[in-house]
Amino acid sequence: MSKLIVFSAPSGAGKSTIVNYLLQQPALNLAFSVSATSRPPRGTERDGVEYFFLSPEEFRSRIAAGEFLEYEEVYEGRYYGTLKSQVDRQLAQGQNVVFDVDVVGGCHIKQHYGERALSIFIQPPSIAALKSRLISRGTDTPEVIADRIAKAQYELSFAPRFDRVIVNNVLEEAQAEALQRITQFLNA
Repeated sequence: MSKLIVFSAPSGAGKSTIVNYLLQQPALNLAFSVSATSRPPRGTERDGVEYFFLSPEEFRSRIAAGEFLEYEEVYEGRYYGTLKSQVDRQLAQGQNVVFDVDVVGGCHIKQHYGERALSIFIQPPSIAALKSRLISRGTDTPEVIADRIAKAQYELSFAPRFDRVIVNNVLEEAQAEALQRITQFLNA
């Protein structure tokens, strides 16, 4: 039976890097969950590949119909979420589905699938280390970094709700621990 792996973390904790590493491990048979969004495609993005692109009206109508496992309105009219039908389709194809979602979404997915899902929280070694990583990226203004740090402090309060917490102090060690935990879970 296919299973689900849910990753959540504050921005800059290394979650996406770890998820991308795991997706390159053929023995795990992992497939990334394709989310839906109400934003328009960027560049070469294609519907059903990077995202399912929905109008804000269609997104709201699907929310009302209970079609999402989790969703978030990031700002007015800009939604992101995970469609139950897409996840069910991937599971039916025998894929182990991986999610890279915010902490609230991660808790919703774990609650929906119970023991069939493993939820993993990637934690930075400290707030100071997280701030340093965000600054070294060179992609955000000081104001955006301050907002991300404030949000991170809130998100860190969710760590105890996850099945496993992996502290990403040294990336290679965090990747190895994630690989070990997921391998154990999939083989159980």
